[in-house]
Amino acid sequence: MSASPVLPSFDPESPVFRAHEGGKLGVHATQPLRGREDLSLLYTPGVAEVSLAIAADPTLSTRYTARGNTVAVISDGTAVLGLGDIGPLGAMPVMEGKAVLFKHFAGLDAVPVVMETGTVDELVEAIARIAPSYGGINLEDISAPRCFDIEEQLKERLDIPVFHDDQHGTAIVVLAGLHNAVRVLDRRLEDLRVVVAGAGAAGVAVTRLLQRAGVRDVVVCDSRGIVHPSRPDLAGHKKHLAMSTNPRGLSGSLGDALVDADCYVGVSGGTVPEEQVASMAQDSIVFALANPTPEVHPDVAHRHAAVVATGRSDFPNQINNVLAFPGIFRGALDAGATRITEAMKLAAARAIADMVEEPTAECIVPSVFEPGVADAVAEAVRRLAPTASRPGPTAG
Repeated sequence: MSASPVLPSFDPESPVFRAHEGGKLGVHATQPLRGREDLSLLYTPGVAEVSLAIAADPTLSTRYTARGNTVAVISDGTAVLGLGDIGPLGAMPVMEGKAVLFKHFAGLDAVPVVMETGTVDELVEAIARIAPSYGGINLEDISAPRCFDIEEQLKERLDIPVFHDDQHGTAIVVLAGLHNAVRVLDRRLEDLRVVVAGAGAAGVAVTRLLQRAGVRDVVVCDSRGIVHPSRPDLAGHKKHLAMSTNPRGLSGSLGDALVDADCYVGVSGGTVPEEQVASMAQDSIVFALANPTPEVHPDVAHRHAAVVATGRSDFPNQINNVLAFPGIFRGALDAGATRITEAMKLAAARAIADMVEEPTAECIVPSVFEPGVADAVAEAVRRLAPTASRPGPTAG
């Protein structure tokens, strides 16, 4: 386990601690229990009829239990955004917060499930065993490269949507922002030279989705520089990246990759020196998404770039996963989807982008509180959702 994070001062009377006291979630009944008649319907003996019907036809569970409107938000706390490996209990407030967002934006009930970390096989087995309670699985804050294998194995094993939001939610909103950034600049995705800084969960997913959307020139950098096939130190997921990216065969540092680049997407933290930002192409795009400190401060980025986005709410163009995941799960569960496909992700990104009718350099994505975002994403996802009887389209 990594070193413990620096602890903040603990003040139980501060607004933030008071807002979390007792947790942010509760359980409520959807049916009244007013007396003996209600008891006989909701529990014994009436419940037996429903249980036997579901046992005979398991598809009825989505209609006659809460399963069809419930998502598990699952984490082992090994890669909590901005905090690192803080363990399952430390991750619990974050998972509760995610559940609040599911409910507020999409009307979905989400249950935080934090687990002691373990091997990929151990976590897959544990999650698969509790999966029958839920209509979908949202994986959260699980360290790379384990998160890739865990998600892929669960997708193969389960017949409900499995979605690692750190990967795909980030990628979807990045693509939505980029759709509108190129509209503002009168350019095309296909012509961009994009540099993705970070080869973890978010960096891999951003790269893959941008490629599926038509971006042909993506260069990925990690802490040691440009990812390319000649590097001897590449982990398995980075070897796959090296084979499908960097078409001009660049090598060297992030600074070398940024020379004449059209777009920078930072999902790894750290700081990019201003001179490297200045070396990018004219009218460039900078998405500095690390929280709470962007890799490039917006004031610096604006001196050199035409469109700037961050992950923060106190600057324009917040690239925030909440624009994506509530609507994605809403649409997938409403459709009875068995998985979330690449086509669904591309459609979700386009739906988010289309919520901004006239994009400007200061407004390439809608506010997270813009009415109708989750509904638009849900509808886009619903149209393409594969079900048990309908395979659905794929992309890329």
